[in-house]
Amino acid sequence: MSYSHRMQKNLIQTSYFAPRGRARIYDLGMQMGQMYLSPFDRLIGFIGDAGSGKSALIHGMFPGLELTNDDDGVNVRPLPILDVTEQHGFYTPHTYHLDIRFEMGFTQPHVLAEAIMDAIRLEKRVIVEHFDLIRPHLPRNADLLIGIGEQVIVTRPSMFGPEPSELVDIVHTSLRYRLMAHTAEDLCEMHMDPELVDSCQHDDINHGFVMAFSDHAPDIDLVELEKKVQEDIARDLSVTYADEVHVRVGDRVHYCSGPRTHVTSTGRVQNFRLCPEIIYDNQRNRYLIIGFVGEKSEQNLRELLQRTHAAQMMSPIIYR
Repeated sequence: MSYSHRMQKNLIQTSYFAPRGRARIYDLGMQMGQMYLSPFDRLIGFIGDAGSGKSALIHGMFPGLELTNDDDGVNVRPLPILDVTEQHGFYTPHTYHLDIRFEMGFTQPHVLAEAIMDAIRLEKRVIVEHFDLIRPHLPRNADLLIGIGEQVIVTRPSMFGPEPSELVDIVHTSLRYRLMAHTAEDLCEMHMDPELVDSCQHDDINHGFVMAFSDHAPDIDLVELEKKVQEDIARDLSVTYADEVHVRVGDRVHYCSGPRTHVTSTGRVQNFRLCPEIIYDNQRNRYLIIGFVGEKSEQNLRELLQRTHAAQMMSPIIYR
């Protein structure tokens, strides 16, 4: 057994912010595949609601894997894993994918569970989306369990857990904050100078978003920007997928690297607050526009300003 696999056995749980945009999710998936995936893993479970980014994360972890129900609605039929015991030869698949929520509309859960166990007995690898729905029908837990909500949670279950239901409670509840934050961030971009939008980098925080600028502090009135976004929220504009790189807000189409990761209308963005100051990040030498959403947005904003002002007192750097 390799050293890396021995270290995997010590993994209890780790988490990352779930990033916006397909490219960043792909990158996170690649990192997770290198850090946590073992050649000995046979059953890998994913948990997360629609729009959480499960498919993109799977593509990042398993480049080239054909998903049986991808985001474009192209369905692989018949489901390959159902015939796993009849497939022989050098060119038979090593890795199978199935979306339990989708497949339960066509196949009984116990049949899907039996096919999964047949594949494992044949030393195949099985990637299962919505693993929580099939777990009651399986005699074993996943080797690697990944939940996607506002954060990406990675755990390697033992006989003591965690069970998928424990991750469901976390990721399904937290996803709404990520959807609200992503929508609020795009609303901010829609009221900013296009050149300014092009020059910013995106980062993540709990219940919010970060727009980072490396060269200099952007020349922008944040109080006015917050007012415009609040007006959009009050209008309760529809938010819909336009294509793979655009989202439609009302009658406007806006470039977006994650067009599926949004609330369904701007009115669903709750308690949006934009920090009225541009924050200087002296650790990474960049300037930040920071927004919060959710029940604790006022508290989060207040704590951010307190930390920032305390840092100003201790540093010779002038904050804008």
